[in-house]
Amino acid sequence: MPTVEVKNLVKNFGTTKAVKGISFTITEGEIFGLIGPNGAGKTTALRVMSTLLQINSGEVKIMEYDVKKQPGEVRKLISYLPEDAGAYKNLTGRAYLRFIANFFNEKNTQKMVEKGIEIADLGERIDDKVDTYSKGMKRRLLVGRALMTDPKLAILDEPTSGLDVINAQEIRKIIKDTARKGTTVLLSSHNMLEVEYLCNRIALIDEGKIVEEGKPQVLMEKYNANNIEEVFTRVVK
Repeated sequence: MPTVEVKNLVKNFGTTKAVKGISFTITEGEIFGLIGPNGAGKTTALRVMSTLLQINSGEVKIMEYDVKKQPGEVRKLISYLPEDAGAYKNLTGRAYLRFIANFFNEKNTQKMVEKGIEIADLGERIDDKVDTYSKGMKRRLLVGRALMTDPKLAILDEPTSGLDVINAQEIRKIIKDTARKGTTVLLSSHNMLEVEYLCNRIALIDEGKIVEEGKPQVLMEKYNANNIEEVFTRVVK
């Protein structure tokens, strides 16, 4: 059973056609990259799958639950990290994770918080206020928040956006480890080297349509390219 099934998804904003009938599937435990230039429709697609936007036509299923008809069931299975996500700056990192964990009605929220703390890996700074954190520390805290719930599907929009090399590497390792433990990951990134390193398969989206899909290595061979960045520039013109 695929974790994600997208069939002929269409999303319009008034007269603007943001997503024009895209289709793809993602299997359990896979890291799947949806990549494309700015304005291509990738973030819109991620927001549809996270139940934040209603679709105009087509079908999206997460673990066989229909995103349009059963959004409540879908939300129990997913976690979504937007590119511009923030945390409550007046809370400590630990208090923020505890605040989020309380929404899940778990019998033992402490276990969830401990997992978030482990993923964020902020050491003693976990008990400092969020507004004292660097951008990299905030992003690690937010990744911990997104993954501490053991989601069936983690939707990550630009997970390492704006981070230095060390912080970006740490988050990529977290994503890889999470997928190995069974969580399916759907991510978007402008960093083609990151995409090549992380993703089992990718779909290239341009002007609301998927223009290419496959394993990174297979696509590099198909386009006689040295890396995914070269594939990207040849496909998306």
